[in-house]
Amino acid sequence: MTTHTAGTFTYTDWDETTVGRNPDGARLARATVSNVFSGGIAAERTSCVYSITYLTEKTGVCRGHELLNGTLDGRRGGFVIDQYATFGEDGTVHCTFEVVAGSGTGELTGLTGTGRYTAVPGETAVPYTLDYTVG
Repeated sequence: MTTHTAGTFTYTDWDETTVGRNPDGARLARATVSNVFSGGIAAERTSCVYSITYLTEKTGVCRGHELLNGTLDGRRGGFVIDQYATFGEDGTVHCTFEVVAGSGTGELTGLTGTGRYTAVPGETAVPYTLDYTVG
């Protein structure tokens, strides 16, 4: 049976470095990020790495992996999510993510699921949803 959960997360650290750029074109960057999740997912300090392609200074796409340790609706353990996001001129980030198969530990062994979030510039809490099964 699939369970739906939701909550918010906040960025606690964002360290971004430019990796390369084309003259008058795309720029590649790498970011290491930490987040705090509350709600269905409770995780005090996540570890996240993003690869970002800026098509302009304001638009682009990114791919990331985030390691979460804590609880999911009261079940203790950890898991990794694979994220894909786009961002546009207004700075809004639209992201979908999937639990990496086999990454669940503890009471989250066998976790599968998909989720999404939309991060709006200027808002500190980012709402997320996750639909998942365990086992």
